Amino acid sequence: MTPARFSAAAFVATLVAFGASCGQSNEGSRSDAAPPNDSPVYVASAPMGTCGAVVQQQAIEGRVHIPVCSAVEYGTKPPSSGNHYPVWAAYGVYTAPVPEGYWVHNLEHGTIVISYNCTGCENDIAAAATMLSGLPNDPECVSLGEGVFRRSLMTPDPYLDVPFAASAWGWTLRASCFDADAFQAFALAHYNQGPEDLCEQGVDPTCGDE
Repeated sequence: MTPARFSAAAFVATLVAFGASCGQSNEGSRSDAAPPNDSPVYVASAPMGTCGAVVQQQAIEGRVHIPVCSAVEYGTKPPSSGNHYPVWAAYGVYTAPVPEGYWVHNLEHGTIVISYNCTGCENDIAAAATMLSGLPNDPECVSLGEGVFRRSLMTPDPYLDVPFAASAWGWTLRASCFDADAFQAFALAHYNQGPEDLCEQGVDPTCGDE
């Protein structure tokens, strides 16, 4: 399934498509939802590389499934954990925003998510997509035969307050531009570190809108 552009009409269609099953999980019922930590303070790294990349461990905000049609807010930019929709986004590179409630679920499965909010940064966007495609294949994902080679996702994020960022479960990287070395190191260090080890393909939250 190829990710497509996101639009308001597509998102409404997505809500309608999942409205009948709001609150229902693709993984079955869950009783193991972890409560948030007591907000421990984790020291951020010193700025690294030409883009001043800063890596920081974040407190886990929870992991409860909430209806697709509900609003959700996160305590970090970019999000690094928290309550999320019961379905997750298809892996790939998106050209318009994937709602955070979808891709925070991807994080729970050990996905690396790159997000960005910048203009005139087409070269950095292309470099980020190239970096993701060059990450090692995940044998667990490949063995499923669903066309997923690794758990990675890239999306614009209008809520982001830096030009480029990366997320893993409980970790963030924030940077003033895209630094392939810093982002690749982050991805390799934090890949498949979520509380659920799943490679199954997700849904296209853009509903194929062109």
